[in-house]
Amino acid sequence: MSALFAALPGELPATLFGTNKCASVVGTANASWRYAQRVRMPWRTILPAALSAFALSYLGAAAVAWLPKDAVRPLILLLLILAAVYTLKRKEFGQVHRPGLSGYREFCFSLLLGGVIGFYDGFFGPGTGSFLIFLFVRYFGFDFLHASASAKVVNVATNLAALIYFVPNGYFLPLLAGLMALANVCGSLAGTILALKYGSGFVRRVFLFVVGILIIKFAWDTLALLLHI
Repeated sequence: MSALFAALPGELPATLFGTNKCASVVGTANASWRYAQRVRMPWRTILPAALSAFALSYLGAAAVAWLPKDAVRPLILLLLILAAVYTLKRKEFGQVHRPGLSGYREFCFSLLLGGVIGFYDGFFGPGTGSFLIFLFVRYFGFDFLHASASAKVVNVATNLAALIYFVPNGYFLPLLAGLMALANVCGSLAGTILALKYGSGFVRRVFLFVVGILIIKFAWDTLALLLHI
């Protein structure tokens, strides 16, 4: 998203968000399909999370008009740091797939996870996949591979919900969205192949790398905002 804002400063933010979501939904859907072919998907957890994420993502998009995003940035930075520290301190974290919830508790936790992350993705977005992976590992006992596969499905739902608002209102650039979607599919294809080949240990390392990049970006943005003030 930052690259889009820098490259097309004259476009409406909603148009850039819609363009980005068009590309993202294609990539995440492709990754979800490939994971489903090779990984035993925990659908009892994924589906309630995806449904609540779909509903709350739309509300999150609507909340953009009256909630200050700049106030959220430091909180997201703190949460990313805590997730990275927690993962680094626990070497066994996410290495073994041992689902720890079932029945009513599994359903309720799935709805809660999907709703919270769905609202966040509709409202703000960066780091959604990382938060989903961390929460699936931490609270559901998934390994990183199953958590990554589950996160992709939920991410498809949040992207679709946003598109319901953006596309009918013309908030997207079709040609750019198509080119970005093609690149997104190529990236998701490479990532999925590597994840399936090397397993949870590889996904854990990629997770920590991505979270580290996000921490640097959020820290820089927060510092820039404070200096500007």
